[in-house]
Amino acid sequence: MSLVELIGQADERGLAASGLACLDRCVPLLGGDDEILRPLWAGLADEAGAEEWGERLEQVRGKLGGDGEFGGSGSGSGSGEDEAVLLARRMLAAAPAERSAAGVRVWADACSVAALQIHRLLDPLKDAGDSVDARREGRTEGMSPLVAAELRRQITVLELLAGHGTAGLRPALEVSTEGRRVLRAVVSRRSRQRG
Repeated sequence: MSLVELIGQADERGLAASGLACLDRCVPLLGGDDEILRPLWAGLADEAGAEEWGERLEQVRGKLGGDGEFGGSGSGSGSGEDEAVLLARRMLAAAPAERSAAGVRVWADACSVAALQIHRLLDPLKDAGDSVDARREGRTEGMSPLVAAELRRQITVLELLAGHGTAGLRPALEVSTEGRRVLRAVVSRRSRQRG
């Protein structure tokens, strides 16, 4: 099943986890630590968490600084990394204040596209596809390694939540943590190469 189909069939919790996982993997671009999104993850496990989602989201936004500060000094080079940071900021800004199925579906879909685009921008090897939309629909020929790994993680998170419900949250978080480590290493390597 393609990523687009999995998002189309996911329930509210699966969609929220999918969007949150995409954002979580991109936290290194926002200058956040590994625990910054934990309150939102914890809130996915129970109904009370749905009511507190908006408040927890605002706390995260406050800690990550949301208004145009793109973390780091910025090279001013118009690099792929600058664009990647902007996409990650938009992901955070677009998160719905209310965790309703309709709101999180739009957000999860946008996060999926943004996260794949971020990985495409930062991958040292060129992705042969015209767009990330083709990847999400299942056309994976010539996919670069970083994009392929991100696509796999997105599919895995949705499958875990669809197959295991709340019990799928912990392994989904583990998948996301692994992806965050990979992206942090990529960003660090690019930073060293720049100077």
